[in-house]
Amino acid sequence: MQLREWQSKARQQALKWLVEDATDRHFLINAAPGAGKTIAACVIAKSLIDMGLIDRVVVIAPRVEVVRQWAKDFHQVTGRFMARVTGADEQVDLDVCATWAAVQSLQDAFQALCSNSRVLVICDEHHHAAVEAAWGVGAAGAFSEAKYVLILTGTPIRSDRQKSLWLAYDDAGAIDFPEGGTYTLTYGEAVDLDYCRPATFHRHEGKFTVDLEDGEKVLVSGQSETELTPTLKRIPGLQRALNFYRLACTPQYDVGTTLPRVDGYQGTMVQWASEKLSDLRYRMPTAGGLVIAPSIDVAEYMVDLIERIEGERPVLVHHNTPNVENKIDGFRHTEKRWLVSVAMISEGVDIARLRVLIYLPYALTELAFRQGIGRVVRSAGPDDDTRAYVVMPSFNTLEEYARRVEDEMSPKALKDEGPARTKKCPICETEAPLAATTCEACGHEFPKRPQQFKPCPDCGGLNQLSAKQCQHCGHSFATEFTLTLDEALRLGAISRGMDIDEDDVQEGEAMAGTVRRQILASGDAKMLKIMRQLPEETWGKVKKIFTGES
Repeated sequence: MQLREWQSKARQQALKWLVEDATDRHFLINAAPGAGKTIAACVIAKSLIDMGLIDRVVVIAPRVEVVRQWAKDFHQVTGRFMARVTGADEQVDLDVCATWAAVQSLQDAFQALCSNSRVLVICDEHHHAAVEAAWGVGAAGAFSEAKYVLILTGTPIRSDRQKSLWLAYDDAGAIDFPEGGTYTLTYGEAVDLDYCRPATFHRHEGKFTVDLEDGEKVLVSGQSETELTPTLKRIPGLQRALNFYRLACTPQYDVGTTLPRVDGYQGTMVQWASEKLSDLRYRMPTAGGLVIAPSIDVAEYMVDLIERIEGERPVLVHHNTPNVENKIDGFRHTEKRWLVSVAMISEGVDIARLRVLIYLPYALTELAFRQGIGRVVRSAGPDDDTRAYVVMPSFNTLEEYARRVEDEMSPKALKDEGPARTKKCPICETEAPLAATTCEACGHEFPKRPQQFKPCPDCGGLNQLSAKQCQHCGHSFATEFTLTLDEALRLGAISRGMDIDEDDVQEGEAMAGTVRRQILASGDAKMLKIMRQLPEETWGKVKKIFTGES
C-alpha cells in the first residue's frame, strides 16, 4: 500500500517508541480529521504482527458505522479478518472491533483476552474515554493488561474539559504527552500536504424580526444580545426563545401552508449551498452535500426544503432510520446530491465525496464543529482540486471556531479562486468549457445543472437564487426574516441532544429550585454530578421519562 508521508513517519516513530526504546506502551497519533488515521494505525498493527510482537488486535471506535469501516480497512491492510462484537457477546477472541459503549459489558472478556494474549488496543476518537466517565472507567479496567495501546484522535480536548484516559495534561489543560510518544498533524499541515481539502466558511447572515402578540417587535441578530424591555423580560422562556441560533434552526413555512419557505433563513442557506455544490460538480461530478440537523423534525423539514429547491429528494438518516448503515453506504456509492443527518454522520464516518456542509447541529462545541468539518475535507485523490464549503449561521460562537480553523491554514490555502472556469469529464478527465454539453474527447454527455430561480416579490421577475437584488426592478433581497412568537417558540429547546417542547422547558425551570435544594441537602455526590450535567431545561422531560407520563 502506498502510504502518505506522514503515515510512514508516524509508523516509524511509533515502532521506535513502543519497540526499539520500549519507553511506554502508549503511543498517541493526533492528526486532523480526514488525514488518514485509520490506515496509519492498521499499518502499525501489521508491523507489530509481522515482527511477532502481538497476537491480537482490538479496535474501539465511537459508533457502529465506524466499526464496520475499521473491519474493512483492517482486512485490506493486514489481510486478517476482524470480527465485530457487541455488549451481548459472551466471549472475545481473534481480532475484534467494538464500540466504546460495548466495552462496559465486555470488560471481563477483554481483560481475559489481554491477560492470555499479547494485544494491541487501538482507541479511535479517544476523547470519548474521559477518566471519570463510564467509558473511560470501562476501558481502564478492560485493557490494563494490554501490551500496547495506540491512541487516535483528531480533536483531543473534550468540550467539558475532562481529562481523557492514559493522557497527561499541563496546568492549562492542554495535552502534555511526551514528544517521542506523539505524532501530530494539524489540519493546516494536512491541507498544505494535500491530504485534506481547504475549507471556506460561509457565515450566513440574517436578522429575525419576531412579532409579539401585543404588536411589539423584537429584532434578533447573531452579532449582538437581544434587547428586551423590562416587561418582556418577565415573560417565561421569551429570552431563550429569542436566541439567534434557535431561530436559525426554526422551520419557516409559506403562509397558510406546510410548504417550506424557499426565501426563509434555511431556504437561503440551502440556495447558497446548492449553488456551491453545482459549481463543485464541474470539477468533481460526484460531489455531495451534507446537512447536520439538530433534530428529526428539523431534518425532515430540510429534506422537504432541498427537494423543493432542487427537485431531488435527499437521503435522510437518524437513529430511527431502518437499515441506517446501508443507507449511508448507499449514499457513499451513488451520485445523489444531499445527505441529511441527525447525529449519524460524525466522527470517523468516511464519505470522501462530501464537499458542502450545512451546519445546524444541537451541540455547539468546538469539538463537534471540527468533527463536522472533517466530514467534507477528505481528499478524493492526488488529482482532487476542489475546496470544502461550510455554510453556518453567522453568530459569535461558530465564527470564533471558524477563525481558529482558518488560523491553522496557510495564506495559499485560505485563498478561494471562486467558481470553476472549466469542467472535468468524469470518464476521461479532459477539461471542457463550462457551456459544453458533451466531452469532445470521449463523447460523454455532461448532466445539466439544476435551474433554480426565485421570483421578485415586487415585480414577479425571475432571478438566480444567489442574486442580491432583482435584475428586473432592482428590488433588494434583504436578509431579514419575520417570525411570529408562536413560530419562535416552536422548537422549545434543544439540550443534551433532546428535543424539548416549551411546556417541558417551563416545567423543568419551575421544579429546578426545589430539586436543586433537595440534592444539595442530600450531599449525594452522584446526584450532584448528574444535576450539573443535565441543564434545568431538561428536567421536566426527564421527569416524564421516569414517571411514564406521555
